[in-house]
Amino acid sequence: MCQQCGDRNIKHDADFGRRRFLATAAAAGAAAAIAWSGPVLAKAKAPPKPENVLSPDAAFDRLMEGNARYVQGVSRRHDFKHEREPLSRGQNPFAGILSCADSRIAPEFCFDSGRGDLFVCRVAGNFANAETIASFEYAVHVLATPLILVLGHDACGAVDATIKSLKDNTTLPGHLPSLVEALTPAVKGVSGEPGDVLANAIKRNVALTMDKLKSASGIIGDAVAAKKLRIAGGVYKLTTGKVTMVG
Repeated sequence: MCQQCGDRNIKHDADFGRRRFLATAAAAGAAAAIAWSGPVLAKAKAPPKPENVLSPDAAFDRLMEGNARYVQGVSRRHDFKHEREPLSRGQNPFAGILSCADSRIAPEFCFDSGRGDLFVCRVAGNFANAETIASFEYAVHVLATPLILVLGHDACGAVDATIKSLKDNTTLPGHLPSLVEALTPAVKGVSGEPGDVLANAIKRNVALTMDKLKSASGIIGDAVAAKKLRIAGGVYKLTTGKVTMVG
């Protein structure tokens, strides 16, 4: 009699139960693998904007070419209507921008870019705090963004207010002292240097922010070391729209 099914007319070898168990386990494992691979397969899909898949240097060149068009007044016409549907499925920006919140600065305009091209974080004084660093970690680690540009600008009110606050030893109202605290290293760093204090502090702030992005985050620093990410800095000139590199 078969010990597995009770049929007197059927004989199974001793390994029948083990083979059936292994077959069942293999099928379950395969099903689990397929279910688990869902996100991986999703990541393998074509990016919403294939033209944004660039090397760090190519991304930088594209950004500067866009700024050149903006300065010359020959910005391209961007087709926002037909971008909406593919971008509803995801994003792959070719550059991250850390910009001042100043209303006169518009990264998407000054680099002549479309929707889904730039991953922008803005704060008065364009410095890196915990939230902006985390945001750029997301851009680098999840979205594979190959470039981050720290964008300062001339006549920055936040930097100017910091200079005056430190000079007069005054405390600004509300939460404004937090801006002063963040920008103080740049102002103090140019103390005694020749030239305009405000212009010097603006450039130093950009340079310090670039260094902070690299050093404060293992995700960003490792990507830079692996040459998967480039960090650059520039200053936007209000009268011309031109971005001049720092460093």
